[in-house]
Amino acid sequence: MAGTLLLLELLMRVLPVSTSTATGYWFDPNILTYPAHHEFRTASGWNLANAHRHRSNNTGFLDARDFVADPTAVALVGDSFTESSMLAAADRLGPQLERAVRRPVYALGAPGTSLLDYAERIRFASQRFGIRDFVLVLEKGDLAQSLCGSGNVAAACIDRDTLDPRTVKQAEPGLLKRVARESAFAQYLFSQLKIDPASYVRQLRAAMHPAPSAEGPRQDPSIASPAAAERIVETFFARVRPYRGDRLVLVLLPDWNDAMRAVLTDAATREGAIVVDAGAPLAAFGERTGLSTFVSPHDHHLNPAALGVVAAIVAPVFAAAAPPAPAAPAAPTGDAQSAATASATPRD
Repeated sequence: MAGTLLLLELLMRVLPVSTSTATGYWFDPNILTYPAHHEFRTASGWNLANAHRHRSNNTGFLDARDFVADPTAVALVGDSFTESSMLAAADRLGPQLERAVRRPVYALGAPGTSLLDYAERIRFASQRFGIRDFVLVLEKGDLAQSLCGSGNVAAACIDRDTLDPRTVKQAEPGLLKRVARESAFAQYLFSQLKIDPASYVRQLRAAMHPAPSAEGPRQDPSIASPAAAERIVETFFARVRPYRGDRLVLVLLPDWNDAMRAVLTDAATREGAIVVDAGAPLAAFGERTGLSTFVSPHDHHLNPAALGVVAAIVAPVFAAAAPPAPAAPAAPTGDAQSAATASATPRD
């Protein structure tokens, strides 16, 4: 058995098995990144399809350029749809958007994060690099995933019960996990085959002690309660307000719930942010070409052609004159309150 395991380990080290990404709070106490210039591989499925080699930049993000102070740059913020580690570097949204707007684009993507984590990266990009223009790529779960315990939080989140802002950081990996990260065979089992021992234990316990069936339909994990959604969006805009400058562009990917979309777009209008809905253009692209917008049947991240559509619909925002920044928040009453409301008139 030991000999077989050794042979499997050697074989997996020859093959392009996904390797450890070593994420941590390397550059900011509330932001997960890779170490600087960290090299790793990614691949998909049991057959190791779509293999790529990656190297993080000087601040631990997956971008071909090192980030330096540059007020002309645009910060592109999001989760795995922004990082796109399943694509070659030139095919990702950052380089495609850079070619479209003819300005440096800094891609600050981090898989498994959500809206309030994006606010932390906006702060980081503003303070560290002097950036004033931001493009956020938002997928349908980014509001609900901002609730603490969702599994998609790097640090900032909203308590599910009290709706108070909290900071819940990921724990340091234990010894067993650190050892498994260095094993190519373990990475193949957990990263490629998606084997999850904890889920097997849960299934066994559920089989031995079945719980009463829940009444009513199963709740969609991408939908938060109206109160929670409003609290999340309110907290997000309050946190980014000191750091945003000329443009804050929110790109909505397909399949957003109508209620979640309304909460976000209404707040964006009040804050003078620009909302770009990518759903209809991506659907039109699929109908016109007959092509999928997905990377593969098993990977529903956007492929290079679909990201080109997104870049094309965002670029005109930067061709136009910058909108005026929103007025500083205040708490007026009476006639002054009416004047303050008028100063936040919706902008196209």
